[in-house]
Parts: sequence; C-alpha cells; structure tokens
Amino acid sequence: MKILVINCGSSSLKYQLINMETEQVIAKGNYERIGENEAFLTHKIGNEKYVINKPAQNHDEALKTILSELTNSEHKVINSLEEINAVGHRIVHGGEIFDKSVLITPKVIEQIEECAILAPLHNPPAVLGIKACQSAMPNVKMVAVFDTAFHQTMPKSSYLYPIPYEYYEKYRIRKYGAHGTSHKFVSEKCANLMNKKIEELKIVTCHLGQGASLCAVQGGKCVDTSMGLSPLGGIAMVTRSGDLDPSVVTYIMEKENLTPEQTNTILNKKSGISAIAHMAPDFREIESASSNDENAELAIEIFNKTVAEFIAKYAVVMGGVDAIVFTGGIGENQMNIRKSVCDYLKFMGVEIDETANNVKGEEREITTPNSKIKAYIIPTNEELVIARDTMNLVK
Repeated sequence: MKILVINCGSSSLKYQLINMETEQVIAKGNYERIGENEAFLTHKIGNEKYVINKPAQNHDEALKTILSELTNSEHKVINSLEEINAVGHRIVHGGEIFDKSVLITPKVIEQIEECAILAPLHNPPAVLGIKACQSAMPNVKMVAVFDTAFHQTMPKSSYLYPIPYEYYEKYRIRKYGAHGTSHKFVSEKCANLMNKKIEELKIVTCHLGQGASLCAVQGGKCVDTSMGLSPLGGIAMVTRSGDLDPSVVTYIMEKENLTPEQTNTILNKKSGISAIAHMAPDFREIESASSNDENAELAIEIFNKTVAEFIAKYAVVMGGVDAIVFTGGIGENQMNIRKSVCDYLKFMGVEIDETANNVKGEEREITTPNSKIKAYIIPTNEELVIARDTMNLVK
C-alpha cells in the first residue's frame, strides 16, 4: 500500500509518499515560502535532491506542482496517481469535535471548516489540500489526522480559561493545543531512547518551527500544552505573537480602529520575533543576524527565554521533569537555540554537552552524564504517524 501524506503548514506544504509494507519513504519534499515570489520546492528521492524554484501563491498551486513531480518523467517514482492507495491529511484543529483520526467525508470537511476560526493559518490551506487531492484522485480514500487529538487528555484545570464559564458552554472556548502528532511521536521515541516505559516518565517536548509549541507529557499523556484556543497562543513564534496581556489586543484595536479580522491578521502574520527583529519571517536569517544586529539578538533572546520558561512551568505541572525533547525545524537544526534554552535551565540541573549538541537533525542525547534532566534531539515524523492512522482506517 502506498500512502501520500499531506502536511499543510501556514506557509509550507510538506509531503511524503510512503510504502507502508516497509514504512520506507519513496519520495518526500517541502514547498517553502508559499505565498511569496521566492517560493520553492525541495523534492527528494533517496539521496537525490531536486530544487524547483516556482512561485506558488497558495497551497492549491503548490500541491499541483508536487503531484506533477511524483510522475515527472525525469525522476518519477510512480507511473500515475492511480498507484496512490490513500491520502492522509494533517489537520491542525479539530476542536472538541474530533478526538481521533477519521475518514474524510463532505460532513468532515464542513466540520474542519467550522474549526477554521480557531486555526486561520492552517485549516483553510488544509481544506484546499483535501479538495485539490480529491480533484486529482477522486476515487482515493482520504483520512484527516488532527493535531488537537493528542491533547484531549488534558484535565480541565489545564484547558479552561478564567473567563465566564458560559463562554465555554456556548462557544467551547478553551485550550486545545497543536502539534499533537509530533508531541506523541517524539515522547514515545524519547522513552525508547531512555530504555524506560513512557508510563514512568515526565517529558517536556518542544516542537520548535515556524509554528512552535511545548507539551507536558506525563505517563504518555498530554497534561498541558502551550498553544491555546488556536495556534496563536503560547511562546512568541516567527510571525505569531504568542501569549499577550488581553488588554494589549483591545487597546490596539481601539487606537488603530481595527476590525477583529484585521487584528487577527496582525497577531498571526505580522507579529512574533520577525516583528521584533524588523526582518523577513525566516528564523534562520534572524538567528544568523543575531550576532551583529541588536533587534535580531533581542528577538532570539525573547524566543529562547520563553521556551525555557514554559519548560520550568511544566516542571511544576508534572512535579518534575525527566527529559526535554527538541524537535521541529528549529529544535532539530539550531544548536545555538538548544544551548541557550538549556543554559536558562541550569538551575534545574540541566547540563548541556556542547560537542554532542553540535549537530543538525540527528537523533541523540545532548546533555552530559551528570545532567539531572536529560535533553534529546529527536527528529519528528508526523508523516509516519499520519500514514499509520490512514492505513488503519482505510483498511
């Protein structure tokens, strides 16, 4: 069985075509900077990498290019799209409607669209991805796998907000979290690396990328997470503000005479560390400039400090921490970020091994033998989790 996994982010589209008999990746890639003229596709087949510089104004255009590359006569991996047996779609927000993966039906698409208000950067492009795949492969079964599902184990004390309870009853306003597929995968992998049962461990998983969230995983279950009602909450991200004093929002709306929609755009697309750095929304460029640019340095400091603050917070939530996991594009590849975060946590007994930490995208422990809390780099594999769920449901 060949399963295509589609992972639509706010400005990217990752994909993998997986042979589920062996769980081997046939082809994979990432369309980056979608919506910009500098958009490009990196398409990988084994050790071969192809870079296609082609503007994609939206996720629909990006997906059409990707499907074309899979059957491209120069480096095709399948003869036609008919070889794809099923498609698994990563969906960021399922609200309280979905607590597990489901086969996609017209009703499911409607419900995903209903949740778009909670994930305005993610659910709409995900729906575009679903519809584009349905148009290209009308007879292929498709599955929705929700980032929020893993967080449904949070107790009410973690997910309720201190606002009138009627708003939860009427509108289901609460913390939902995101990146659940990633947090689940890396926490289980961490337990394997430590050669311990996950039921015995307290792990903080740090999924750091264009969007970023942390999760307190106790006994294999989520007990708290940084993102809230939507993926806007939590730590400051590349273009997202993260947590704010609520009066900041109403004050700006009043002073600038902004609508809720305009304010939402500012907080999701024009804020975060790129706003502090006064730079384009590319974390790698901001981090690179931080050594000689004061604004970029401040932006990176805020990012690192808030990540460390959430890790310390989750030590309180769980009554201790056994391990910290860094994953996601930033977590896996930015050694200076990992070091700075761990340095903030020296008071908790975290002692980083700078030699071990000097890697990119490699699974390994990065703390010394004397470190009271272990820290790991674990490359995430949301696509494999999505593919497994897809296979189980379509069968």
